[in-house]
Amino acid sequence: MPLEQSIRNKYTVVIGLEVHAQLLTESKLFCSDSTAFGASANTHISSISLGHPGTLPMLNKKAVDYAIKMGLACDCSITEENIFARKNYFYPDLPKGYQVTQDKAPICVGGKVWIKPKGETEEKTITLNRIHMEEDAGKSIHTEDENDTLVDYNRAGVPLIEIVTEPDLRSADEAYAFLTEVRKLVRYLEICDGNMEEGSLRCDANISVMLKDAQEYGSKVEVKNMNSIRNVHRAIEYEAERLIQLTEKGDTIISETRDFDASTGTTSSLRTKEELNDYRYFPEPDLSPLIVDEAWVQKVKNEMPALPRELAQKFTQEYGLPEYDAQVLTDTKAIALYFDALCQETENYKSASNWIMGTVKSCLNDKNLDINDFPILPKQLAGLIQLVDGGKVSNTIANQQIFVKMLENRGSEAETIAIEANLIQESSSENIQPIIDEVINDMADKVKEYKSGRKGLIGLFVGEVMKRSSGKADPKKTNELLKQTLK
Repeated sequence: MPLEQSIRNKYTVVIGLEVHAQLLTESKLFCSDSTAFGASANTHISSISLGHPGTLPMLNKKAVDYAIKMGLACDCSITEENIFARKNYFYPDLPKGYQVTQDKAPICVGGKVWIKPKGETEEKTITLNRIHMEEDAGKSIHTEDENDTLVDYNRAGVPLIEIVTEPDLRSADEAYAFLTEVRKLVRYLEICDGNMEEGSLRCDANISVMLKDAQEYGSKVEVKNMNSIRNVHRAIEYEAERLIQLTEKGDTIISETRDFDASTGTTSSLRTKEELNDYRYFPEPDLSPLIVDEAWVQKVKNEMPALPRELAQKFTQEYGLPEYDAQVLTDTKAIALYFDALCQETENYKSASNWIMGTVKSCLNDKNLDINDFPILPKQLAGLIQLVDGGKVSNTIANQQIFVKMLENRGSEAETIAIEANLIQESSSENIQPIIDEVINDMADKVKEYKSGRKGLIGLFVGEVMKRSSGKADPKKTNELLKQTLK
């Protein structure tokens, strides 16, 4: 039963997130096995990823580069001397019986992510505890109606970064905004595809509640197995209400790990924290310390792309766009870069934004195209915008006819199409006035109503002139001439 708002308002929800991102390297963290997704089970394995005795790991440098990139994007301190550790626990999909990770010396320390939750006007900073590197485990497949579990080791050894926040989040909306921003960052950096449905971005949420005037956090629970950002939001909402209800009844909150069921929107207990094994971390003896010097960090920094927050600020401050436009345009890197290139060809930034958010995005969705495959180059689209701005064609003609022909004829120029198709607007009074006289003569009854006070009928007259001119009459000029004629 949903909580009354007055009860909910008595409590503060405290959330910390642990986000695992699979890195887009071609090979695994400590061997050359392929990381390609979707291969037949147990085909991307070797004696190293299976942990056979006598095998030795070799660190993937590209994975380190990617971890540094994420650290720089989040304003982290980059650790110079990195020590890998063995995290010991037994699970069927962990072939070595331990996971190679980072414990006391993570590659990225501290840092922050800026978010703007839904409905909020101010940014909020979410502090990070760390970002560390580790290898992924395999995948257990539980067969239906049978007692068997199958194990696919293709994923074992795939490089991960784990992004760990401080308990700074205070609502499911903030968690949603944080994950959305992290997914956007890894995609801009091109270090992870961010697909939660495929497991390449995974999130565990640590949740507790406390009275608003309390000084100490309550007992936390950890929720796992959420395969979308929306499900993270749902799980936090459910769990926060459950914890508040338990607290209101005076029940003890058990520190435990819980599973989220997307079909019911509820969580259930998996195991208590007391049941977890002691991981018995100790330094990985087969890997030397990793030294990340300033030259290495600088090299990665020089390769960093523009980040979404930077581009959003550029779009609002330099191009004068509303914040809403900037957020939509920076949702994906390719769209943002296309728009930025478009703004180098036109000074009508708002019109450029409208074209991208409206006609262009609709076209991409309808044709299932990526902006990188879009046949109209920024300079060509700027030419179409210039036609409209210069009053040579109407916005309707530009959208419904010229844009369509530009899609069909890659490399074609908007003005050439307009001239060849006889679409250039007529702005000459000499050519528009006869059509206006004809419309006024044919619509005498409406003219009488207009002169008696129904000034809104001007739109009807303009529309009729546009229709009879096959859309070529300049609407602005038509409006002016109509008002003069109807005086």
